[in-house]
Amino acid sequence: MKKDAGFSAASLAAQAMGWIDPVTRAVVPPIHMASTYQRDDDNGYRSGRVYARADNPTFDQAEATLAALEGGAKALVFSSGMSAATACFLALAPGDHVVVSKVMYWALRNWLATFAVHWGLKVDFVDAEKTDAIAAAVKPGATKLVWIETPANPTWVVSDIAAAAEIAHKAGALLGVDSTVATPVLTRPIELGADIVMHSATKYLNGHSDIIAGALVGARDDAHWAKLRTIRAQLGTILGQTEAWLLMRGMRTLFPRVHWACRSAQSLADRFAAHPMVAEVLYPGLPSFPGHALATRQMKGGFGGMLSVRVKGGERAAIATAARVDLWKRATSLGGVESLIEHRASIEGPGTPCPPDLLRLSVGVEESDDLHDDLDQALRRAHNG
Repeated sequence: MKKDAGFSAASLAAQAMGWIDPVTRAVVPPIHMASTYQRDDDNGYRSGRVYARADNPTFDQAEATLAALEGGAKALVFSSGMSAATACFLALAPGDHVVVSKVMYWALRNWLATFAVHWGLKVDFVDAEKTDAIAAAVKPGATKLVWIETPANPTWVVSDIAAAAEIAHKAGALLGVDSTVATPVLTRPIELGADIVMHSATKYLNGHSDIIAGALVGARDDAHWAKLRTIRAQLGTILGQTEAWLLMRGMRTLFPRVHWACRSAQSLADRFAAHPMVAEVLYPGLPSFPGHALATRQMKGGFGGMLSVRVKGGERAAIATAARVDLWKRATSLGGVESLIEHRASIEGPGTPCPPDLLRLSVGVEESDDLHDDLDQALRRAHNG
């Protein structure tokens, strides 16, 4: 099956590009465990394989499928979302300037504020949901990368990808987009002008909370993309063979999982927006949400499976609510089939932009009425002491 054969992205994902094992005719690919490959008689490598730190046949299907889903030229899988994201910055040179979202995955933000700055990058954090803030921070000729996350964890603010791409390209910079939450089901950043798309593949792409993985998709197979491939090989941030197989397994059900989560998240956001113990619901699908109009244009088919609620009574009430759920699981991460709840400020620690009364919700594939009723009783029990 070819990605340009006219089939929908959902069908391409479900059949993993229609791949069939040429030897056994199996519809599920094997796991290639080899770490090295034999040379030809003339000392060459006609197979294209040299050593598994550079690539492995088990990567091929996951990378080809993800590139097709995102509409990109090439994809690379990494050992984690952090290794994928940091590769984009390590591909730059000391002294280069980058503009990044102020609201983003906390570990990457901390890495940029500490290691990247110490290493020599010049980093400006901006409210990336404000296009004017990006434009004001970009320095033509000096800025090499603009990095946005949309919707951004954990307040789910939405950045204008097309506008950010125009600003970045006019300044001679690349645009990188963390699209972990949107997934290619809802948003395809490359179509909007992005040069690189990053996923913490641990989350929705895998969808089963059983691997750690990351991925990059490039708009072009060019010199910059070759540099990212070299960084992965040299740093050894490759994905394990079994994990690559599990990632491909998960991507087959990406579309139905994301669509289900979107429907449930929208229902929960609508219902809790009027809850007496909830001060505010943060979700791009609510008409009252500041980024709703942009999200409607930029996200197709839903607004994601992530939302946050700000609990009346502050931090203590929020933590007490999380302690009283039964169906929701108190755990870090998102995008799995099980629904998770987390008091995010406790995880991020001092300096977090996350409000202390916020509970982050990752909606899984349980029945939305069950999820509503469980959180409702937890809120009421916490409020009543």
